Amino acid sequence: MKKPVDIVLGLQWGDEGKGKIVDVIAPNYDIIARFQGGPNAGHTIEFNNQKYVLHTIPSGIFHEKVTCIIGNGVVIDVITLQQEIQKLSDLGIPVHKRLIISNKAHIILPTHKSLDSVYEQAKGEQKIGSTLRGISPTYQDKIGRNGLRMGDILLPDFKQRYTTVTEYHCRILEQYGYHTDKLKELHKVFFDAIDFIQKFDIQDTAIYLNEAIQQGKKILAEGAQGSLLDVDFGSYPYVTSSNTTAAGACTGLGIAPSAVGEVFGVFKAYCTRVGSGPFPTELDNELGEHIRIKGNEFGATTGRKRRTGWLDIPALNYAVMLSGVTQLVQTKADVLSDLDEIQICIGYLYEGKKINYLPYNLQDKIIPEYITVPGWKQDISQCKDVKELPKAFIHFIDTITQYLPISIKYISVGPDRNQILAL
Repeated sequence: MKKPVDIVLGLQWGDEGKGKIVDVIAPNYDIIARFQGGPNAGHTIEFNNQKYVLHTIPSGIFHEKVTCIIGNGVVIDVITLQQEIQKLSDLGIPVHKRLIISNKAHIILPTHKSLDSVYEQAKGEQKIGSTLRGISPTYQDKIGRNGLRMGDILLPDFKQRYTTVTEYHCRILEQYGYHTDKLKELHKVFFDAIDFIQKFDIQDTAIYLNEAIQQGKKILAEGAQGSLLDVDFGSYPYVTSSNTTAAGACTGLGIAPSAVGEVFGVFKAYCTRVGSGPFPTELDNELGEHIRIKGNEFGATTGRKRRTGWLDIPALNYAVMLSGVTQLVQTKADVLSDLDEIQICIGYLYEGKKINYLPYNLQDKIIPEYITVPGWKQDISQCKDVKELPKAFIHFIDTITQYLPISIKYISVGPDRNQILAL
């Protein structure tokens, strides 16, 4: 019996192409629901020679018969959300009709962004590489039971609640020497956005989703960031502030684990990472720069350069294990099409021993063990069928599969939603 909820999540350090995959399979579902993260997400979708970047709104928003939900596990910057909605509305997308927002999702306040900045600066050389979007301080307030939620904006005393929290934040900021006077202008912009967002459907989405399950509807849970950035299982402390694995979908949407069926795990044919933190297979050289330029590896949200490196099988297997991935999707192999040879990391040399798992202390020296396969030296972006793919590319896929517990089901050979092939 098929389960009602499937999940799409990233298996690396984010930027794997999850938004595109969600957009492609969205017509198979009634509901697309984001379950964690905030506007640091940059889910890029391309079709009809146009590129669209979504930060908070689920990637199913372009499909007429799909309802999109921002779940309780997401933290929402109402100013960014307003801008995103307006851009989509200008394109003729009826966002009001397609979007539902959880009343339990926490709100990113202007002071959260300021706190993010001063906390990051205070770390000095130990900076995490935060996007400075206020996400971490918002999750801190959530856990500290000091946050404001979307349902609060509908209450008559919301402004007083807001004042109480922001005054507390300002006292902290002043201890760091931050001049809080410049926040006054942002308060007005914030409340203008609140007035705008109040007109949307804000409700208990856990109830909505579970009623939808009872009605036999199909739900796709959309994750942000990547498994190796999970706050519990990622390369701590260089991680995001939420659970990016499949378990996060249950807590981030209010659905039972027993409702989950397929788990689509998305990974690139190489690895990228934004910001600080360990990266065993990093190519900090001309080849890494070549891959960055060819793959347009710059943050869709921040514009920051992404670090690039070879595919890391031990890290990939770890992510597959954590989420019980059932279907693997590989993206961006077309970026490697002009290389003479390609390396794949199949293990590590760590403290004089060969291991095939991520060690606890990722700050220590980890030496990757590579195998090399020949490049295919052919543009695969125009391939419409698996039979058209070069033999060297099939060998690349088969080699990877030898080291994985499940086979690769789909490959993406270009950025457009039509450039996906089933193996």
